[in-house]
Amino acid sequence: MAKMVALIGFVVTLLSLQSNAELTKIQHLPKKEGNLAILVIGDFGRKGTYNQSEVATQMGVVGEKLNIDYVISTGDNFYEDGLTGVDDSAFYESFSDIYTADSIKTPWYLVLGNHDYRGDVLAQLNPVLREKDERFVCMRSFIVNSGMVDFFMVDTPPFQLDYWTHPGSSHYDWRNIASRETYISNLLQELDEALKKSTATWKLVVGHHTMRSVSDHGDTPELLQLLLPVLKANGVDAYINGHDHCLQHISSNDSKLHYITSGGGSKAWRNVFKKNEDTVRFFYDGQGFMSLEVSKTEAKFVFYDAFGNALYNWSTSKAADELRPSF
Repeated sequence: MAKMVALIGFVVTLLSLQSNAELTKIQHLPKKEGNLAILVIGDFGRKGTYNQSEVATQMGVVGEKLNIDYVISTGDNFYEDGLTGVDDSAFYESFSDIYTADSIKTPWYLVLGNHDYRGDVLAQLNPVLREKDERFVCMRSFIVNSGMVDFFMVDTPPFQLDYWTHPGSSHYDWRNIASRETYISNLLQELDEALKKSTATWKLVVGHHTMRSVSDHGDTPELLQLLLPVLKANGVDAYINGHDHCLQHISSNDSKLHYITSGGGSKAWRNVFKKNEDTVRFFYDGQGFMSLEVSKTEAKFVFYDAFGNALYNWSTSKAADELRPSF
C-alpha cells in the first residue's frame, strides 16, 4: 500500500501507511483543472540580505499574476549552517517574515541543500515547523503529484562524496542515514520504481545539486554517474536544481532531458562561466527565480531577475501520441 499525502488547504494529511521501499506522495491538484502554475526558488535563506527581500517581492508580483498553486524550493533554505533547532529564529527571519505576499502564501515544497545539512537536519524536517508556518513542507525525498505532472523531489547532498570524506571545517548532519552507499542505493531504487509507476504526462525531478552547470560548482560527477542513468531510462523531461547561484538552461545532446537551474534566491554574481559538454541555452549570473506553467500539452519556463524582469522564456510541447493520463 503506497503512502499518499493529500493537501487540503495547507494541511498535509497521511492517508495510508507505506512500505519502506516507496517514496511519500503528496497530491496537490491545480486550482484550474489541467493547468498548473508554480514558482521555483533556491539558495535563498539569508535573512533578507543579498537581494533576498527584493526577489521575494517580485515572486509575490508574478505569483499573483499567474495565480500560482505552490512554490518549489531547490534547497539551501537557511544559510550558512541550516537551522540550530525548531525554535531557531532564522526560520522566521529567512522564510516566514520574508515571503509575505498573499500570492505566495501557498504550500512550499522544499528539498534540502548542503547548507541545510550543516545544521540540525531533523529540525528542518520536523512537522513542528508546519505549526509555525503551515506553508513549509520539507522532506528528504518525496513526490508531488499535480495530475498531468509529477515532481520527484530528490535528496542530493548525500551523493556528494567530499561531504563525507573531506568536510573540512563543516559538520554535516547525517543522522538517520545508515551509510552513504546503502542510502543512495535505496533512494535510487525507490526513485526508479516511482518513475516507472508514474502515469503523468510530465516527469520532472528536483534536487539541490547541479547535474550540468557552467557556473561556479559546475557538473556534479556523482549525479552524472548515479542519478542521471535513472532519469534517462525513465524519460524524465527536466532536472531542476539550485546549488549554483544563478539561472540557467542546458539541454542534453544525447537525450530529451533539460537541466534547469533556479538558484538565484539571494547571494549571486560569482563571475564564473565554465564550458559544458551539452548545449547552453541560457545563463544569468545574478539573483532571480523561475515560473513554470504546465498543461497536458505544454510546459513553459520563465526566468525573472530581482526586479521582476522576464529574462528568458522557453516552452516545450508534447505530441498527441506522447500524452499519458495521470490518476
